[in-house]
Amino acid sequence: MGRTRSSHSVEPLSHFIDEYLAYLQESHPTEAAFDGIHLHDDLLENYSRESLDAQARDLGGWSRRLEGIASSTLTAEERLERQVLADGIRARLFSLEELRPWQRNPQHYATTLADSLGGQVLFAYASLEERARRVVSKLRQVPRLLDAATKNVTDPPGLFAKVGLESFQGVLSFVEQDLPRAFRSLDDMHLLSDLADASTLATDALHAYTGHLREGVASRSRASFRLGADKFAQMLRLNEGIDVPVERLLEIALRELAATREEFEKTAAELGNDAPQVWADVKSRHPGAGELLGVVKGHLEELVTFIQKQRLVSVPDHKALRVAPTPDSYRWTSASLWAPGAFEATPLPAYYYITTVDPRWAPERQEEHLRDFNYAMLPSISMHEAYPGHYLHFAHLRDIEKPIRKTMLLMPVSVVEGWAHYSEQLMFDNGYEKGGTEAKLGQLAEALLRLARTVVGIRLHTEDLSVEQGVRFFQEEAFLEESTARREAERGTFDPGYVLYALGKLMLLQLRADEMAAKGDDFSQKRFHDQFLAQGGLPFWAQRQLMLGERGRLLE
Repeated sequence: MGRTRSSHSVEPLSHFIDEYLAYLQESHPTEAAFDGIHLHDDLLENYSRESLDAQARDLGGWSRRLEGIASSTLTAEERLERQVLADGIRARLFSLEELRPWQRNPQHYATTLADSLGGQVLFAYASLEERARRVVSKLRQVPRLLDAATKNVTDPPGLFAKVGLESFQGVLSFVEQDLPRAFRSLDDMHLLSDLADASTLATDALHAYTGHLREGVASRSRASFRLGADKFAQMLRLNEGIDVPVERLLEIALRELAATREEFEKTAAELGNDAPQVWADVKSRHPGAGELLGVVKGHLEELVTFIQKQRLVSVPDHKALRVAPTPDSYRWTSASLWAPGAFEATPLPAYYYITTVDPRWAPERQEEHLRDFNYAMLPSISMHEAYPGHYLHFAHLRDIEKPIRKTMLLMPVSVVEGWAHYSEQLMFDNGYEKGGTEAKLGQLAEALLRLARTVVGIRLHTEDLSVEQGVRFFQEEAFLEESTARREAERGTFDPGYVLYALGKLMLLQLRADEMAAKGDDFSQKRFHDQFLAQGGLPFWAQRQLMLGERGRLLE
């Protein structure tokens, strides 16, 4: 528990970090499991108002305790880490008390449940029997979770109710179909009976809640999705350490969008006179529904070979990545990487998910879905999710010793997604030519998408941009088809953090440019990347401090 210490505390910072992380792991068991910590895997998060109020009090206590650690007892590096911790505590308090996802968004509960159950199925950190027992425990807590959702979420924005319903349908499918398949090899009849009973209890509660959400909440939802300029800016300051004014961030995003679009049109001109038509033609060349996963698998070894040949970054053991179709409960993503936590005691495989065609879709929808997995874009998608993006990043985390830099509980989105998005451009800047001009066009299309997200996300939450205007912006500026553009614009309402893909990439490019200027002829691209990844989940201002000795400007 958080507790007040005197201003003269001589508590070592490492001791505080260990105890604070233990507290977070207990109060956020799903996040802890994805860190590779399984002490609380039998628990679901408690979102009752009593528990949320207690968390707020605890966080206040942790903040006061951290302030009580005398600066004179800390090294320069520890003072930096203390600031990271202080910001992280304030960010969690800000989320609880101001952003209030537990009150505004039913998807918050669906995602918690899906992740909590999914982690037990995906990662064989313990025997099948042990994980089944923990799933039984979680399923029995579903009514409590949904009771909290019923009491807390009374007037969400209409889009949040819509997406929440879709997410809960995915969870229902997971419980009813995926869980029985995952545990079909169990031969303990008592455990199988417990699992069946707990699943029935959970599905009854899920059906009741989705009915309540559909009939009692969604039909009368009137709340606004907008955070407002002040909350949006505070979210960036506390979660990401970004103190650049929002107006300036928008200017930078628009500048980069214009420059990237110009490069896109120039590249497209090598293939034809009309850039939108060229891109439409390129997108029409894609794998068939049954070929998609095989094509993705074929890219991975090529990417690893290129990285090693060009000496871009160290590649740890990379034999434990499996390509698979996205589970039903996560089909709102097109591609994703699920990696075992950095604290995992035993080596486990990671999963690179690709959302395949649903055979129940109409032929037109199937074709539209496959166009987003065209041959030109698939290399960039794999660079982002696998090499040298997320999978390689998480592999480096396992080699870090300091818990504060290793844990995902404190890691900024801008670092995680910034590295992955930066990875796409890094490969092409260093001569990746597989697929030629069309593949380069695919990489630029991905950059346009992320920059458009930044513009739309900022304007949705700090100005009066409508979702429909956001749809048109994605169509006109990022060349997206209508259904994809709508999905992107709607995502910006409930996931304002998606502005950080492009901002993270730009901050990393700025850090690299400043490091090159400081090192001159001694600069090594591989050494820079290895050092960045070795510093783990610190925000960019702290990364700069460690590399350059000063914070400087995150963005120019």
